[in-house]
Amino acid sequence: MVITRPGGSEVLELQERPVPIPEGEQVLIRVHYSGINRPDIFQRKGHYPAPAGVVPDIPGLEVSGVVVACGAQVTQWKPGQRVCALLAGGGYAEYALAHQGHCLPLEPINKLRVGSGGCSDESGAALPETLFTVWHNVFQSGTLRPGHKLLVHGGSGGIGTTTIQLARLFGIRVYTTAGSDERCRLCEELGAEECVNYRTRDFAEEWSGLSVDMVLDIIGGDYFEKNLSLLTPGGRLVQINCTGGRKVELDLLRLMQNRHQITGSTLRSRDNLVKEEIRNSILQRVWPLVATGQLNPVIDRILPFEAAPEAHHLLESGQVFGKLLLKWDRED
Repeated sequence: MVITRPGGSEVLELQERPVPIPEGEQVLIRVHYSGINRPDIFQRKGHYPAPAGVVPDIPGLEVSGVVVACGAQVTQWKPGQRVCALLAGGGYAEYALAHQGHCLPLEPINKLRVGSGGCSDESGAALPETLFTVWHNVFQSGTLRPGHKLLVHGGSGGIGTTTIQLARLFGIRVYTTAGSDERCRLCEELGAEECVNYRTRDFAEEWSGLSVDMVLDIIGGDYFEKNLSLLTPGGRLVQINCTGGRKVELDLLRLMQNRHQITGSTLRSRDNLVKEEIRNSILQRVWPLVATGQLNPVIDRILPFEAAPEAHHLLESGQVFGKLLLKWDRED
């Protein structure tokens, strides 16, 4: 599924391409499902180009499927193993390349010390992009402890639904925002203590007496000041997107007085070793929760691969709870 030019969802087009050949530490995955994420939309619009060395016009940051070939330096996987993987691009395709250190097992593999359970292809395709992002930015930092309070914006999306569940499992209290009363109800069913409908209420006013230890924000813009107003002294604002605007004003004196920390990151262009270290931490701390069914990705719906334009339209409409997947309907 190729981005033919920057633009709306109609610029996505099916094309035939040669099957990629894995080199070095790459594995070739026969894709069963591809995850849909907002960065794919930004790339389609021309705002988020693929890093150097990655196929530039095929979006897709996560897949699940079967390893069918390995580069000469691959030591962690063999053909025939079921995996899911974080990609820097190229995931909307029947075959995709992934670095061996960015793959996670969908069935028990003793040497990786995974729990006794496995993971379905559907769930696998909905996990890598969100898990790598959330685990690295929220939990791997080590600043949150049981009983701490976390505000995550966009609780009904892939990032939000994953964060709510992980926080609950690690004893962290979660507050969130979503775009409808129904989505707020679903977020609270997942484990959020309270969810504010941002279309009808101002979250900063609703929680004016609340102090949180961390805010995970995807909005930016006028949320910036509101987020800081809710942070406890020494609290941390983690910025992972800026859909509401990327330029803000900051009172440095207030920042110093409250000892606030402001961090931001994007994962796509990070070094392979950094992402492999995140993968290893996920394998140790999070993957057993997936293997035993305690952590389950929320999947709104699965569409056939031809419906990628529809999937993008749905995600942009704000009518999705959890993740959207594309299914590449092939039999092994």
